[in-house]
Amino acid sequence: MKSVKILTVIVLGLLIAVSCNRKSAQEGDFKVSDVHIPATADGMSKKDKDKLPVIEFEKTTYDFGEVVKGEKLSYTFKFKNTGKSNLIIYSSEATCGCTTSTPPKAPIRPGETGEIQVTFDSQNQNGKVQKRILVGANTYPSETILTITANVTSSK
Repeated sequence: MKSVKILTVIVLGLLIAVSCNRKSAQEGDFKVSDVHIPATADGMSKKDKDKLPVIEFEKTTYDFGEVVKGEKLSYTFKFKNTGKSNLIIYSSEATCGCTTSTPPKAPIRPGETGEIQVTFDSQNQNGKVQKRILVGANTYPSETILTITANVTSSK
């Protein structure tokens, strides 16, 4: 059942990506063979797993430190595709509405880098906060968790 859900998300993501008329330099590199189903990777041979893309983040956590309530802060998580096929990020969702993320829309070729911009709005936050961003990609495992933290105060 989980495999069906992941496949559905991938297909919907591809349909949305194809329906957008945005062209990127690498958009033409996207092929159906780039889409792998990581949920079924447990049954894959080692040789097949070695063909999957691999997402390696420089860091998966970032601390904004002390911030004044109402500040909007951004951080860019940088990553590299160290795998052997194109990396496709099909989702990037935060745990609450105060945090947004912007992943790349085009596939990332093996050896190339990419960024996910994360913005945190501290307006309705207080004290120490921790927010997570769940990144879904055609990797194994298919999900990576990015974390931002901050200590929100009423003044500095």
